[in-house]
Amino acid sequence: MKIGTIDLGERPVLLAPMEDVTDIGFRLLCRQMGAAMVYSEFVSSDALIRLVNKSLEKLRVCDDERPVAIQIYGKDVEAMRQAARIVVEQARPDVLDLNFGCPVKKVAGKGAGAGLLQDVPKMLEIARAVVDAVPGTPVTAKTRLGWDNQHLVVGQLAEQLQDCGIQALTIHGRTRAQMYTGEADWTLIGEVKRNPRIHIPIIGNGDIDTPERAKECFERYGVDAVMVGRATFGRPWIFREIRDYLDGKTPAFDNLDWKLDVLKQQVLTSVERIDKYRGILHVRRHLAASPLFKGIPNFRETRIRMLRADTVDELFAVIEEIRQLLSQL
Repeated sequence: MKIGTIDLGERPVLLAPMEDVTDIGFRLLCRQMGAAMVYSEFVSSDALIRLVNKSLEKLRVCDDERPVAIQIYGKDVEAMRQAARIVVEQARPDVLDLNFGCPVKKVAGKGAGAGLLQDVPKMLEIARAVVDAVPGTPVTAKTRLGWDNQHLVVGQLAEQLQDCGIQALTIHGRTRAQMYTGEADWTLIGEVKRNPRIHIPIIGNGDIDTPERAKECFERYGVDAVMVGRATFGRPWIFREIRDYLDGKTPAFDNLDWKLDVLKQQVLTSVERIDKYRGILHVRRHLAASPLFKGIPNFRETRIRMLRADTVDELFAVIEEIRQLLSQL
């Protein structure tokens, strides 16, 4: 699969853009674990054109994580155009992605993200403006099936975005009204992919949480790539699991000790790439959500200590305690 001239290989598995999750440290780890491409946290176009430091920090990219996509969102055409130029000038991403799918109230409720599903002409105007603003960078988009079940617009929308110059489209298999509840419906994603008028790559997103599910989505719905989001929390090795399964390989590393060591690596990478204080604040939430810890008796107190840890040594001590607990189960 290619986006512009970027070759992501056959049946690539991508890391979804997630606010407060896909910082540079986590992106690096997921690339090491086999993600074919990684996406930044979304960045506000309004904040970028005001040169807000917190938003500018999200544009930090290193060569080891490439190919990498920077995602921006907003509702104003000119702000999105200017923000796109800032991103390309400062980060030089391999791909610039447009967020037309975020369902949270502070974004969609203000007419950005999935809110643009209620104003498709403006969405298309933004897409055209950004494509024209950064002619040397592939522009892609991520959206949902529609605003609600009465307005499932993604079939026609995919053609319209393609006509605007969008070079790949990611579709999350839920409506905005669903938020993140219920099951993702991939039926319409498959219909978009089978549309003979669609020639850009279609990336499927939603509830990819096992290697078996990833393979099913490739084979049943014909998508060009799948994107993994929440299933990466405390489980960055899911990319290696999916890649090995798709390629028919026996996992080279599939044991508890290796996975706990990966979590320790995530701690160190987060601290190195952010800083000692914020890096710990960021990574401890990931660790506490790891599926590795499900089934441990009386884990609540251990989890609380993990969430309160302030140093690398404290986090490592909790991980080693968990290692002992799991070895006894």
